[in-house]
Amino acid sequence: MKISIIGAGAMGSVYAALFAEAEHDVVVVDPWRDHVDAINRDGLRLSGASGDRMIHGIRATGDAAETEGSGLFVLATKASAVGEAARTIKPHAGGAVILTIQNGLGAAERIGAHMDTTNVLLGVADGFGASMKGPGHAHHNAMKLIRVGEIGGGLTQRLEHLAGIWRGAGFNVKAYPDIRQLIWEKFLCNVTFSAPCAVFDRTLGELMSEPDLWAIATGCTREAHEAGIAEGVAFTFDDPVAYVTAFGQSMPEARPSLALDHRAGKLSEIDAINGMVPVVAARHGLTAPYNQTLSAVIRAREAEFGKVGP
Repeated sequence: MKISIIGAGAMGSVYAALFAEAEHDVVVVDPWRDHVDAINRDGLRLSGASGDRMIHGIRATGDAAETEGSGLFVLATKASAVGEAARTIKPHAGGAVILTIQNGLGAAERIGAHMDTTNVLLGVADGFGASMKGPGHAHHNAMKLIRVGEIGGGLTQRLEHLAGIWRGAGFNVKAYPDIRQLIWEKFLCNVTFSAPCAVFDRTLGELMSEPDLWAIATGCTREAHEAGIAEGVAFTFDDPVAYVTAFGQSMPEARPSLALDHRAGKLSEIDAINGMVPVVAARHGLTAPYNQTLSAVIRAREAEFGKVGP
């Protein structure tokens, strides 16, 4: 199958590498010129939990026209860019299945502003701890699970077929009838660690080891959990703090992508993660001061990115 990965950051590169190793025809589309050139010149290096090797045969480009004829599109951009990614691939997607995998909430709505979502499926990636080491080199600390589902819910033949394609490439993938629930459960982990780790410059383990900081992080957790319950989300647990604690303990050395973005002076996905909690809470007459405050700090720092001088 021809598979196009839109967004070849850390996670997109992991997807591309394993699909290419499974002998699919893989195209990655990304604006990072040095990364694109490195992949085309030397191959893509993937290191970490699945081993350290060079993968050849991936075509990297900045031109979405090269995705023409793909049977599967994987949108692996930041949440803030997924709408633009949908607009870019619309002329080339035809009847292909489109799987979007982002952190945070609102991906389906952002895509729906630019194209029909009939062929769009939702995914959640858990426990990869992926990061870019440099152009042409992605690393991942683990490879736990990818969960996929239909926007409208239910288990369909195409959903099971999609899961089979991913399993054939070595991923642990499960199809779920209620992907919204899974997105929200991952969202709680994102909210707990993303803004707090960025603001306090800590790894997951370091954040959890400092009581004052962990109290702030779990304040974010509780606010998101309360907003989710108000939205009608059927969480599989009653204790959200125990849930996010177990998640953090599984990869204590990792840093969330939002924190890595801030270390690199890049704009983050704050509006789709911690910044979404006050938005959802407000719909139900609730407040989310922990998330609102940390989001304000992140936005204030981002406003300084790229400025010259003191």
